[in-house]
Amino acid sequence: MLGLNKKDFTLLLIVAALVVFAPFILNPFPADSAMAQFNAGYPDLMQRFVIFGIFAIGFNILFGLTGYLSFGHAAFLGVGSYSAVWMFKLLSMNIVPAIILSVIVSGLFAMLIGYISLRRTGIYFSILTLAFAEMSFRLAYSVLTPITNGETGLQLTLDDPRILGETATATGSIPVTNFFGIEMRATEVMNVGGWSFQFNNGYYMCAIMLLLAFYLAIRIFRSPFGMMLRAVKSNQQRMNYTGLNTKPYTLAAFVISGMYAGLAGGLMASMDPLAGAERMQWTASGEVVLMTILGGAGTLIGPVLGAGFIKYFENIFSKINEQVLHSWFHALPDGIENAVVWVLEHFVGSGWHLTLGLLFMLVVTFLPGGLVEGGQRLGRLLRRKDAEKKTATQSTPAE
Repeated sequence: MLGLNKKDFTLLLIVAALVVFAPFILNPFPADSAMAQFNAGYPDLMQRFVIFGIFAIGFNILFGLTGYLSFGHAAFLGVGSYSAVWMFKLLSMNIVPAIILSVIVSGLFAMLIGYISLRRTGIYFSILTLAFAEMSFRLAYSVLTPITNGETGLQLTLDDPRILGETATATGSIPVTNFFGIEMRATEVMNVGGWSFQFNNGYYMCAIMLLLAFYLAIRIFRSPFGMMLRAVKSNQQRMNYTGLNTKPYTLAAFVISGMYAGLAGGLMASMDPLAGAERMQWTASGEVVLMTILGGAGTLIGPVLGAGFIKYFENIFSKINEQVLHSWFHALPDGIENAVVWVLEHFVGSGWHLTLGLLFMLVVTFLPGGLVEGGQRLGRLLRRKDAEKKTATQSTPAE
């Protein structure tokens, strides 16, 4: 169905179910309970889950299939955001033209950078992409200030011309982004007992984009083009010796990956019409590398899992402070309570990166295939236990 085999179609359905029911899945605790701080079912965070999932899926097409490690993909994320905001300022607040422009401009920018960077391989390619991204970041703060608005960031104003839309609402405020009249910030709240579930239009628009991006990634992975990219990763030198020019394939993968990043940047601006140069920093490029490796490079669902995992830690664990820790361990004797809090406070709050780093080290050491490999091992273990039980039952003689 949809050109997919049964396994891939099932995987697509699983991802679809996860994003559709995310408001329920991410709110396991009642809103007034002490554990409610671990809920992640609010619009802003759910949007970030799927947007960075798209970013990681695109990066995985390059890194997971070809083995080319780019440290400059945040440049395309930033370019996509700037393109979308400019479309909001000049044309209309409809997100469709903004997203289309984000993808096109990021693709053209990726073609330029890829054409130069792909002349080298290995660490030299990585350094070149990092250099281009850092150059873009610095230019956004200096020469390109008329386009990027420098440190303040590009944002909407009441003076924007907006050819196909109103410059201000009836109340004199800036219009909000929409999809043919459907406001992206609109949220419906459903209260069930002690639980509160939020359904945001912007999140579901991002979720639809994630499903389309995931479906396209599946088709790429299973296509002859995807097989060629795997061959490049396996032994590019041997392919060159046979007379096959691999440059068009790697450049195409780089451009597609950049367009995914542009789509993510456009969606970020569509949910919050603001674009800043900080989205182009090298740390953002490193973050998508962590997402892909943590989830499972070269797998389909791995980058999505990695993106959700890291964004959860970033937004939830970073909120746990010393006061929260004391409330958790107040039943312990004072001396032990203070000692436990002193140890744990280094791993939460502003120190959440330390926890993430330790988990990343453990995953890379014991699960080289990422979280996906962990799930596969667990599945094999459960199947083996079931098989052993069946064998034991069948071998037991009847009395």
